[in-house]
Amino acid sequence: MAESIMLVEDETSIRETMAEFLAEEGFEILQAADGLEALEVFRENQPDLIILDLMLPKLDGLEVCKAIRQKSNVPIIMVTARDEEIDKLLGLELGADDYITKPFSLREMKARIKAVLRRTGFQGSTEEHKISFGALEINTDRREVRMNNKIIELTPSEYAILTTLSQNVGRPYSRLQLLNATLGESYAGYERAIDTHVSNLRKKIEPNPQKPIYILTVYGLGYKFGDNYETKTLS
Repeated sequence: MAESIMLVEDETSIRETMAEFLAEEGFEILQAADGLEALEVFRENQPDLIILDLMLPKLDGLEVCKAIRQKSNVPIIMVTARDEEIDKLLGLELGADDYITKPFSLREMKARIKAVLRRTGFQGSTEEHKISFGALEINTDRREVRMNNKIIELTPSEYAILTTLSQNVGRPYSRLQLLNATLGESYAGYERAIDTHVSNLRKKIEPNPQKPIYILTVYGLGYKFGDNYETKTLS
């Protein structure tokens, strides 16, 4: 079944050009011309990925992203007109998976979509793979995280950081390495945004975020996953 993409763009010519190109690439396309329509289309269709313009009538892209993140971890690519807005967007930790700046080529858009779908795990497998660390359990096929068997809602960036670190227990990762894992190499220079992601992640999975046992700080470098837990692979 084709993956569905919702395009949220108020400029009709741009939206229709994007829609035609992506349809030819094999995607199912949904469209919305403003923020309120975007929320309605999202509720009715549950797309696999959203391309969301920052400047929208009725309800801007930031508010749309916040509203969607309260209900879903669907991958979101934000579209902005200015490079300087990216730093603000990263700092707000809205949960978007990537950002693209106008003007952009259709080839670049396709590459970003493929990269985000690959990073966020929307290409499933037939067998579920689970890893547990004490009370923490990560299901990498469902992209599901549980603490004491209770589902923990993570943003895509938080999930990417957690899985990157947990796949190599005890190995230190720099902020740049974690940034590449969450947003890709094109965002070098925004490494400090990782600190915001980690802080929010700790609040969700650590018994005491002030004294973390899972996501540990490696001073002068970045972070690592605590190695005091026996890794158990569950099927």
